[in-house]
Amino acid sequence: MVHKRRKFLKQSATALSSTLILPQLSNFSILQGLPNETVRVGVIGTGDRGQGLMKILNRIDNIDLIAICDTLPFRLEAAAAIAPKAKQFNSHKALLDHKGLDAVIISTPLNTHAAIAADAIDADVHVYCEKTMVKGDDATLKLYEKIKDHKKIFQTGHQYHSSRLYAHVVEMIQGGEIGVVSAVHAQWNRNGNWRRPVPDPKFERQINWRMYREYSYGLTAELSSHQIDFCNWFMEAHPEKVTGFGDISYWKDGRETYDNTHLIYSYPKGVKASFTCLTSNAKDDYQIKVLGDKGSIIIDYQNAWKYPEGKYEKKMGDVDGVSGATASWTEGKGTPIDYSHTEPTRQALEDFRTAIIENRMPLSNFKSGAKVAFAVDMGIRAMDTNQVVNWDSRYTI
Repeated sequence: MVHKRRKFLKQSATALSSTLILPQLSNFSILQGLPNETVRVGVIGTGDRGQGLMKILNRIDNIDLIAICDTLPFRLEAAAAIAPKAKQFNSHKALLDHKGLDAVIISTPLNTHAAIAADAIDADVHVYCEKTMVKGDDATLKLYEKIKDHKKIFQTGHQYHSSRLYAHVVEMIQGGEIGVVSAVHAQWNRNGNWRRPVPDPKFERQINWRMYREYSYGLTAELSSHQIDFCNWFMEAHPEKVTGFGDISYWKDGRETYDNTHLIYSYPKGVKASFTCLTSNAKDDYQIKVLGDKGSIIIDYQNAWKYPEGKYEKKMGDVDGVSGATASWTEGKGTPIDYSHTEPTRQALEDFRTAIIENRMPLSNFKSGAKVAFAVDMGIRAMDTNQVVNWDSRYTI
């Protein structure tokens, strides 16, 4: 079975139109695609991320960016320069009424995702919702009740889940190439205050929403969520419990979300996965290290390396005047994992387009996104309470 899946993934990676998609998942209705091959898209939320997505959309065939929306006029004005032909809206509900709209991309503050996604489902359009999919476990479960009868595509914006390189690494791990995995060490470290410039103090919370609890879960939701998604993916599981610590230890500037987070999630079969985010040291930046008894794999944004496990060598020597055996560790030399792939965010948007046209469920779908949303919520509660937080039986959707 693993061999067949690996063969399929390698064949898929040769074409940009391939989608790394799953069969229809249980509890979801049969999807309805488009009769033609052009997807007419609206972008809701035209801040830094939204504008970045718009620039990529403009370079993808068979996508027509027809509408944009933001509640901040200067954000909308900047976005209009990227898509001058797109209809402009200051209300997402008005955009959803736009004639001819097939799909929306939601790139607004995290606390608004659930409500906007629910309205998009009611408008009967395809949805691409940026990560983390929803803020809070109750809101995630509520959205699930609505989406169960949704007959359109719902893709979650964990772009590395669309990476062909990451998919290849998943196949390597699942195929036993580094043996039995016991641990994962993931980090996403930066050295900077993570702030966006604000033209007027009255816009502080709207622009720097990632720093305020009303809007965001901070580093865990915005950064670690990608790496949690990868762990869920290759282990085909969700974390059973989590503990960790987080605080505002460096940037004493009025922010409410943590600037220093360390979480440890416990997965089935004893696998422990740690996730670290710093904002005061950028050593090694972004990295995921998967540790097995036969080797290790290290992944960054767009590259990966495999390290075979080393060995101990016993040597006789003179240590402090006493003759005896000493042991030294010889580490295996790493080799690059050479696998052709497209930049992950572009690949994710191409996959969204193709999933709609071909009427298929994307790999990064509502269920995978919900598992990450639950795990993020668990991590926040663990750090807030200094307690171990367990996976809730309600999360099995």
